Amino acid sequence: MTDKSNELVFLPLGGSNEIGMNFNAYGFGPAHDRKWIIVDVGVTFGDLTTPGVDIIVPDPTALEGETILGIVVTHAHEDHIGGLPWLWPRLQAPIYATPFTAYLVREKLRDAGIDDAPIHLVDVGGSVDLGPFHIEMVTMTHSIAEPSGLAIKTPLGTIFHTGDWKLDDDPVLGSNTDVEGLKRLGDDGVLAMVCDSTNVFQDGVAGSEGEVRTALAALISELKGRVAVGCFASNVARMDSVIHAAEQAGRRVALAGRSMHRITAAAKSVGMLADVKPFLTEQEARIWPADEILYLCTGSQGEPRAALSRVADCSHPFIKLGPGDHCIFSSRIIPGNEVPIGRLQDRLSERGVRIYTDKDHPGIHVSGHPCRDELKLMYQWVRPQIAVPTHGMRRHIAEHALLAKDMQVPQAITPRDGDMVRLAPGPAVIIDEVPSARLFVDGGMLVEEAGEALRERKHASNNGVLIVSFALDKRGKIVSDIDVRGLGLPGDADRPLGDILDDMAERVEETVRKLKGEALEDEMVVEQAVARTLKKASQHVWDRRPIVETIVLRL
Repeated sequence: MTDKSNELVFLPLGGSNEIGMNFNAYGFGPAHDRKWIIVDVGVTFGDLTTPGVDIIVPDPTALEGETILGIVVTHAHEDHIGGLPWLWPRLQAPIYATPFTAYLVREKLRDAGIDDAPIHLVDVGGSVDLGPFHIEMVTMTHSIAEPSGLAIKTPLGTIFHTGDWKLDDDPVLGSNTDVEGLKRLGDDGVLAMVCDSTNVFQDGVAGSEGEVRTALAALISELKGRVAVGCFASNVARMDSVIHAAEQAGRRVALAGRSMHRITAAAKSVGMLADVKPFLTEQEARIWPADEILYLCTGSQGEPRAALSRVADCSHPFIKLGPGDHCIFSSRIIPGNEVPIGRLQDRLSERGVRIYTDKDHPGIHVSGHPCRDELKLMYQWVRPQIAVPTHGMRRHIAEHALLAKDMQVPQAITPRDGDMVRLAPGPAVIIDEVPSARLFVDGGMLVEEAGEALRERKHASNNGVLIVSFALDKRGKIVSDIDVRGLGLPGDADRPLGDILDDMAERVEETVRKLKGEALEDEMVVEQAVARTLKKASQHVWDRRPIVETIVLRL
């Protein structure tokens, strides 16, 4: 018998209505005394709309002060573990993960100076009990080692949280998806399935890592000159395929990029990559024969500080590529990265490097997420009463809900971040909406999404900055030159910027001279008057209103 006031709720704070920044919570108990588990604490990344901000994390405010029994991690991709260094101090809950994932979580927390977070190892396919939650790790396949779905069993029903997954009969490393385990879950009865929506618009299946291994081996065997391969460092199976393809072609491998070294260490700690030759250092590779070297590089998404970008800019101290050399992109384009990836490939091409992608060489990359046929199979095996699509933009989640209904799932619900869904008792329904903002990592600090610093930075990037300084004596008389400087503001041959700024200085002098009495004694009044004058003049000259910073010295 269970307390009739108990409820089983699902609360996404990241990853619903977006791809990335996964943060999902499950609560059990009466509304006033719920016990919670958190599944994944991920990040997303900044773009042109967030100048100076590279990392964005979910806002955990809604769960602060609540009873959090544990944080269970499905796998080690950044959009599932990257938020831990920033948010664990606010959550203060033990972390549960399989060995490979735990290794990377521990390293990430250590880099952030966090040594006291309890990290508990769970065997692949193992289980853990956290209060009313009995959690079984279900072996899945994905584009990283040790991905796990979570069968979360509670007194009010079982939830299957898929995590990121695909079906792959030849995953190269690790075990195949535990199909029999999924079927047993379905036979025992599943209340709700919270499921990956990334590829819901793609017909067919994602494809196998084994097929990529064959395609890469065939391509690399044909090439002469230096070869660089850009891929996600977290995809150890892909790394293994590239390494074996290189060795079959008589090449030695050098790792380029910090993530490559970190992931390799994590893989070797759990017995992966055990049968490959020792890697060359970048210094050793520099003098190696061109036809006998392959660089395994970070930066396939055009990240400006990653290895491939440094190679393309000729700023890498050891790796040089040029005419007769090759660069293979064995990765997908993450939506939003089309421009930086295109620029990276253009810079490499300008240096005479030939580029290979899965568009012109099909088979050198496959997705790590399920396409429609795989989703249909999952619904046939698990047979949930409620479908809860996640890990997708709104269009993905809406389409996934329609597919679930086509698969005869009785109910589908499509929450957004911050929507609290009661899964049981009764039909699934949104019962509350909690704060679900995003936090920006800005200058090593966590700041609110609408923070003043970012607003000013965006305003400055669009409109420029004017800085004016001058000195007043005690009576308010100008006793220095008026210095006006502009940042991000144009001039031309007919009217150079210096001439425009001189005109601005004259306007400032005229404005100050018009002030009388107490107005001249108040620096704030003087600054506001000068700012109004310069913004009005800027609107006339440039059709924009820059930030105006006024510095008044009182002598």
